[in-house]
Amino acid sequence: MTSYNPKDWFSFIFNMNKADTFRKLIPVMIFIGLYSAGIGYLEIEYWHLPEDSHVKNISVMHSMLGFVISLLLAYRTNTAYDRWWEGRKMWGSLVNSSRNLALKLSAILTTESDLAFFRKMIPSYASILQKHLNDNDTAKQLFDDVDLEIDHHKHKPNQVAKMLFQKVNDLYISKKITGDQLIIINNELQSFTDICGACERIKNTPIPYSYSAFIKKFIFIYVLTLPFAYVFILGYFVIPVVVFIFYVLASLELIAEEIEDPFGTDANDLPTKKIAENIKKHIEEIL
Repeated sequence: MTSYNPKDWFSFIFNMNKADTFRKLIPVMIFIGLYSAGIGYLEIEYWHLPEDSHVKNISVMHSMLGFVISLLLAYRTNTAYDRWWEGRKMWGSLVNSSRNLALKLSAILTTESDLAFFRKMIPSYASILQKHLNDNDTAKQLFDDVDLEIDHHKHKPNQVAKMLFQKVNDLYISKKITGDQLIIINNELQSFTDICGACERIKNTPIPYSYSAFIKKFIFIYVLTLPFAYVFILGYFVIPVVVFIFYVLASLELIAEEIEDPFGTDANDLPTKKIAENIKKHIEEIL
């Protein structure tokens, strides 16, 4: 995740990093600029339309559709941010559950071998969950046309959670912890799997295909029709205007696409690897 000072306006305006959508859109922006220049040249030099031509009234359509597309993009970005923030809350819960489990075990257990086991396995769950969520196959688990080989794609977070439960059960059987202590510890152990399931729900459930495809088509058609009307008002200035409008609309869609899947390596994704490293540091300090 990119580190920045939200109060430093000049760094936002003049600096470009890998999270900036401008670089990604340059090829399409060049195409839109050439397309607008072509339409403008034909209309100004060859298509001498009368004053009452209906083509000149297309701007009325854009005024109406502009409001609709703004609502769609606002809903799109809000939905994507909700997914990003929910992912952050889940990893915050994982941090708290790991600390609470370590604090309880540090007070209950006295054997160094038992403490060493949890000192290793509790941070391992966070680290393996981070790698599990970064795996592209995790995002395909609900796809009907994808057949994952079970033997080569075992659910590793579940394997670690199973080892933790087995260890706690062995401690109970060997009388190292009481039944009441087992109940107290169980809440944190169960929360690990709950957090994993919530993160997987975000990872493998994208927004509906029809909705995503409609927005992209809407933006593309909306921008392609802009030069036909506004060239009569702006002349050749329509070229930078249309390119800028496309940049704004397409950038909002690209930002939403990036943050709706917060478990990855993009500049705006959650720093799950760093969070897992912090969990390891805290658990080793406690135990």
